[in-house]
Amino acid sequence: MSATPSQAVDVQATPEYSTNDSPEPTDLPPLATALPHTARLTPSFDVDRLVADLERLGTAEWKQQQLYTESGLGAVANFDWKVLSLRSIGGDPTRTDPGGPGLEGFGYTERLQSTPYFAEILAGIPAPLRAVRLMSLGPGARTRIHHETKYGFPWGTLRLHIPITTSPGAILAFGDEVYQWQPGEFWFGNFCRSHMVRSSGPGNRVHMVIDTLVTPELVALFPADVRAILDRHEPLFARRTVPICSADLGEYRSTTFAMPASFANWEEADGEFLRPQPTVAASVDVRDSRLVLLVDDKPTFGLVHIGDGEFRFAGWSDERTVQLGPSGPAGGVTLRTRQGGVTRELTVAASRP
Repeated sequence: MSATPSQAVDVQATPEYSTNDSPEPTDLPPLATALPHTARLTPSFDVDRLVADLERLGTAEWKQQQLYTESGLGAVANFDWKVLSLRSIGGDPTRTDPGGPGLEGFGYTERLQSTPYFAEILAGIPAPLRAVRLMSLGPGARTRIHHETKYGFPWGTLRLHIPITTSPGAILAFGDEVYQWQPGEFWFGNFCRSHMVRSSGPGNRVHMVIDTLVTPELVALFPADVRAILDRHEPLFARRTVPICSADLGEYRSTTFAMPASFANWEEADGEFLRPQPTVAASVDVRDSRLVLLVDDKPTFGLVHIGDGEFRFAGWSDERTVQLGPSGPAGGVTLRTRQGGVTRELTVAASRP
C-alpha cells in the first residue's frame, strides 16, 4: 500500500533547514505532482540476509557521496553521508555519484561478487539498472532540502530504496510529511519533489539506493493506486537496445551538424533546446568500436542504439535521443526529448560523407 506519514512534523519550519536552498519545483509535469510522495513496492526482503551482506563489506572504504551535474562530477558531501557503489559508471568502485549522461554506461563493481543476496535482489528487479549504491547517513547528519532533476516516471528514471539498518531518528521528509522506512521494505520516493533526509538516532542509517529505467514489469510492483495514476498519465518506458554490428558503424560515422547548445545539458528545462540560442558543433565518430557524439570536437556522449537509427545517451534514459543515419530524416538529424507521452523534436541539417 502507499505510505502514510508516521508523524506530523513541519520540517520546513525547523531553523536548521531552509527552503531557500531548493524551493519546490514549479514546472513539474502533471504526473509528477499527481503521484504520492512515496509508495511501497513488492516484494519485501530478508533483513538478516541484507545485514549479513552489509557485514561482508566491513573492510571496504566508504567514501563521501558526490553529486553528478550537467558538467559531470560535482560537489562532495561535507557531512557524514557515505557510499559504497555496487553499480556505477564504468563499474568504477571509487565512484559515489549517481552518474548520468556521458561516454560510458553503468557496470557492476567487484563488490557484488561478495554480496550474494544483494546480487540476487538486483537480478530480480525487472528493469534496466543504472547506479546502485549503499548509502550511509551517520548520526546527526542531515541533507539540505533539495530535489533530484528529472528523476521520476515522466523522464523514465526512478530511484528506489531498500532500508538495511535504521533507527527511530532516521526520517525522510516531504514538507511536513515524515516517513520512517523499515529494514527489508522496498520503497519508491517521488524525489523530483522537494525533500530532506535526517538521521538523529544512534548508529548509521544504511539504504541500498537503486536507480532504474522504467518498464511495465517494474510498474506492476507498485500498489494499485499508483498504477491507476500511471494509467491516466503516460510514463516514459525504456526501449530495448538494438545492437549494431561493427560493419554498420560506418553508416553513422562522420555525421556532422549544428546542435542547440542546451541539448547537451540533460538538466535543461523541458523544451529549452527548441528556443532560439547559440549552437555547438556536433559530430559522430567511432571510438573503441562504439559510436560517440562529439561536442566541439570533445567526445561527450556514448550513443546507445534503440532502433531506426535513433540513439539515447549512455548512462541516461530515452528522455534525450538523436536520430541520424540512413534511417533518419533525409538530409538531417532529429533531436528529441520525451516527457511521458509528450515528444519534442527538432530536425537540423546534417552533413555526411
